[in-house]
Amino acid sequence: MISTMKNKLLFGLFALSLLACNQDKKPIDKITRMKYPDTRKDSTTDQYFGKTIADPYRWLENDTSAETKAWVIAENKVTQNYLSQIPYRADIKKRLTEIWNYPKEGAPIKVGEYYFFGKNDGLQNQGVWYIKKGLEGKEEVFLDPNKLTTDGTAAVSLLGFSHDKKYVAYSVAQAGSDWSSVYVMDIATKTKLSDELKWTKFSGAAWKGDGFYYSRFDAPAKGTDLSATNKFQKIYYHKLGESQKDDELIFEDKTNPNLYFGADVTEDERFLIISAGAGTSGNALYYQDLNEIGSKISALVKGYDHNHNVIDNNGDQLFLYTDLDAEHKQVVLIDPKNPDPKKWKKIIPESELPLEAVASGGGFLWASYLKDASTNIVQFALNGAKIGEVKLPEIGTVVGFGGYKEDKEFFYTFTNFTTPGTIYRYDIAKATSVLHKKSELKLNINNYETSQVFYPSKDGTKVPMFIVHKKGIKLDGNNPVYLYAYGGFQVSLTPSFSLSRMLFLEKGGIYVQPSLRGGSEYGEAWHKGGMLAKKQNVFDDFIAAAEYLVKEKYTNPAKIAISGGSNGGLLVGACMTQRPELFKVALPAVGVLDMLRYHKFTVGWGWAVEYGTSDKKEDFDYLIKYSPLHNVKSSVNYPATLITTADHDDRVVPAHSFKFAATLQEKYKGENPILIRIETKAGHGAGKPTTKLIEEAADVWSFVFQNLGMSW
Repeated sequence: MISTMKNKLLFGLFALSLLACNQDKKPIDKITRMKYPDTRKDSTTDQYFGKTIADPYRWLENDTSAETKAWVIAENKVTQNYLSQIPYRADIKKRLTEIWNYPKEGAPIKVGEYYFFGKNDGLQNQGVWYIKKGLEGKEEVFLDPNKLTTDGTAAVSLLGFSHDKKYVAYSVAQAGSDWSSVYVMDIATKTKLSDELKWTKFSGAAWKGDGFYYSRFDAPAKGTDLSATNKFQKIYYHKLGESQKDDELIFEDKTNPNLYFGADVTEDERFLIISAGAGTSGNALYYQDLNEIGSKISALVKGYDHNHNVIDNNGDQLFLYTDLDAEHKQVVLIDPKNPDPKKWKKIIPESELPLEAVASGGGFLWASYLKDASTNIVQFALNGAKIGEVKLPEIGTVVGFGGYKEDKEFFYTFTNFTTPGTIYRYDIAKATSVLHKKSELKLNINNYETSQVFYPSKDGTKVPMFIVHKKGIKLDGNNPVYLYAYGGFQVSLTPSFSLSRMLFLEKGGIYVQPSLRGGSEYGEAWHKGGMLAKKQNVFDDFIAAAEYLVKEKYTNPAKIAISGGSNGGLLVGACMTQRPELFKVALPAVGVLDMLRYHKFTVGWGWAVEYGTSDKKEDFDYLIKYSPLHNVKSSVNYPATLITTADHDDRVVPAHSFKFAATLQEKYKGENPILIRIETKAGHGAGKPTTKLIEEAADVWSFVFQNLGMSW
């Protein structure tokens, strides 16, 4: 009898323990937040057209000083203390790790008799480059970035293959920096050659003969490589086996320090093409006929008011992708010896749909159009005759069309919000796609649905917006929402898959992605409608998206988290300071937050065409109105804010985030946390190792779940 009672008691305790394990973990009622660091203020001020603007945290711009490093440590301590109290933080990290852990593979690239492709076995810090001889050949490791460092913070990119298909140039970037070093591999033997090129940034490798053209800056002063302004980029030619100091200077502009230069060579090695950009939008083109002995580099397309790109040549003429006289872009054929635009021959005329990209391959032109922010591919003959539209698996985003003239097939990747990267093999002659590699993700993506709506912005402009959620969701005005956008630099946000985002959708969240002005979803007019003095339209579009979601009963302001990175970080910073009551959580990532000084660091000058600069009164007058750093007010109830940045971000330097965090912490006196998470040995985002991606995602989602009142 005693034994039976004991067994019943043990069974009851076991049942209770199971019940406890299955119960939701709820957000903690009140997290005990450590005191923010006492951030020193000084008397630094600047004069802008008769106005005195204080900048008391200017000293935080010195990212290598002992004082700044101590501040970073103190801020991270406060942030980690807060995050450590969230009851389901470990559960979130565990689930993210489970979701992440499956093999991921990129589309094969055919180079001669070899195929290159990237692959990650699941949780490797960096994807590995593989090679195989023939499509059915044995897979062999070609380049493994994980072996370059002990912590997986070196990222490798393939820059260009020699035209005889014997060599490949590749770059290695360390700890997230945009700076990279360039090396060369013999493809057949997988042997690294002796070549090493330093101080390259935003460069390809355009092969000609036994060498290649590339872009580089002069070496920065010691200790300033992550913050000093990069000026006077130049084009060099490097011959295999020679030292970089002997590289031939090909092109520079001593009169203008603020130009980006990029080089390309046509597939037949006939023409060198040089692009000169005054910023992130607008460029001039130059060319050199490499078949003519003694030929000089000559102007092809002048000025910086329009965007142009040479696709390839057709004999002694060039296919040009341009928005000159075509806001939705067009393709023309031009004679480089007589490049007057009046002489251009239209090959692919402008259409109602924006022409996002054009590539050659297989003896055809492949045009990628955007239709309400989704991809449409159209095949054209070289004379411009339309052959037909490529039938795609479903609505989504496609990359990979284009290749060598002799190619008979392409491999392209298809994705959308609920479909991870899926690789298809496209037979050009048959015009058919066959599944080549399906994702091994272990999630039931059929549980989710995507819709697209069109909502009015403040000025009445109709803005498209994707909404993704579980099927059967109730519009009761109480759903947690993650509202993400970008809105600038001609970047079109099309449907794409995110492992991290799936965790939020799994727990009943709604993911929302509006296509704000500033992108090119509807051509150059859409871009221009959100740049320079019209930048406020972007913020109005984003605010109107949140208002629409509230009005249509998707959610309410206490359930909305807003997120964006880089220019999207500016978006979040501007909207949270303009309409703080509309959002509960703000997540500005690697954001451009000091609009008066952004152009004084690294390559920030290149964004002046998009934003304008405080050096001009007409620009200053609108920048000061929305610059997040300069619009933080005292005694305003700002959303719970988690600012994320990294110590090696040399594109949007972390000083933006440092100063914004210090200002918010100084002026805000409410209950919501104002935190900054500063990653070490990481940069603007590209090349971040899997370990750091999962850790950061776990921290961000923990913060979101806690402050939106979500259970686990």
